[in-house]
Amino acid sequence: MSDALVDCTSGQYIQNVREKLGLGRTEFANLLGLNSTGERTVRGWETGEHKPTVRKINDIKALESFLKEQQTNAPFYCEKGEFTFIDLFAGIGGIRLPFQNEGGKCVFTSEWDKFAQKTYLANYGDMPHGDITKIPSKQIPNHDVLLGGFPCQAFSQAGLKQGFNDTRGTLFFDIQRILVEKRPKAFLLENVKQLRGHDKGRTLNTILSILTGCNANIDVEDLSINDEAKMALSEKLNYHVEYKVLRAADFGIPQNRERIYIVGFDKDYFGSDVKFSDFFEWPEPTCQPTRVGDILEDINTYDEDKFTISDKLWSGHQKRKEEHKQKGNGFGYSLFDEESEYTNTISARYYKDGSEILIDQTSLNKNPRKLTPRECARLQGFPEEFIVDAVSQGQIYKQFGNSVCMTVVKELAKNLVKAIRKLETRY
Repeated sequence: MSDALVDCTSGQYIQNVREKLGLGRTEFANLLGLNSTGERTVRGWETGEHKPTVRKINDIKALESFLKEQQTNAPFYCEKGEFTFIDLFAGIGGIRLPFQNEGGKCVFTSEWDKFAQKTYLANYGDMPHGDITKIPSKQIPNHDVLLGGFPCQAFSQAGLKQGFNDTRGTLFFDIQRILVEKRPKAFLLENVKQLRGHDKGRTLNTILSILTGCNANIDVEDLSINDEAKMALSEKLNYHVEYKVLRAADFGIPQNRERIYIVGFDKDYFGSDVKFSDFFEWPEPTCQPTRVGDILEDINTYDEDKFTISDKLWSGHQKRKEEHKQKGNGFGYSLFDEESEYTNTISARYYKDGSEILIDQTSLNKNPRKLTPRECARLQGFPEEFIVDAVSQGQIYKQFGNSVCMTVVKELAKNLVKAIRKLETRY
């Protein structure tokens, strides 16, 4: 039945629009500006429990043209490519763009945070699907490469280091079930460096054993994962897997950010006898000199001084640093200037007080300041065209703190895609 013949206040019409746009109920609700119970509201509309207001009906009618407009205006919208990939735990697309630039087409994205979805939509013209744990693997398109910067809080130095005992840590098993169902030719996963030593190395060894197909002794009943993920663990993958810790400062970015990257190639597809080291090489650090001044903006171009921290906050920072110093440790704020070689790692908590990266303004007779959103983008290797004002300043700080250094991923993408092409044509 065509939409024209369906009452535009009916559940059928609303469902038709949503499905035509390829949206889940949560993403549909987010685009309509509904609150945290938006998914339930949309379900109620579609089942006929209640009807939307006239204003919401108008918003629903305008949704298709709105999304087309987003694609038109998005600086990194991509319509076609030589190979396909999916972007899981996508954040704001820090892993996506380098693979897109290597000729890839993203055919599926998952990101549950509605603010990150907004930044992603503004830049790529694609509205990410939501919570991956609620999306069956069969509904995900076939793809050549799986990309996933799976949540790192469960393993990070800043977090509680609970690993698989933390529900965020179990999200790795959603990657595993998708690999089982879709069998992409290759994958790239990213996490914090601390994953390598978490639980004396046992967490990483478990991940590697699953990816290579040696997962014989995993008790699924102890894991807080969905039934599909539990069933998938009975299936054996067969990937050649390597991992390495790479540092942003070694690739021309003035940030001391270290992350572990895990790459895999499907031995069932390429052949178990392949010597993958003949095809894939880890990128060599460029070791070019770095300088914090290279990512700084002229702060005078801003109409108001909204990045300089207050007297109260600066006093608090100084007090805490002195207290830590007296205890014999080096905790507290970190101050940098134009000539600093690199900054600390920017984190998702940067929006709170900026303590890990403050820029010295002594020469201006001012308190230190936070980085601007554009400086955060540069510190993570994002291009100048990347839109940094689709959400509030606090949210964009969180997003860049959670993101990857795109410059490092750029080199990885180049080498991984090159390896796939060489493997495909080796005979």
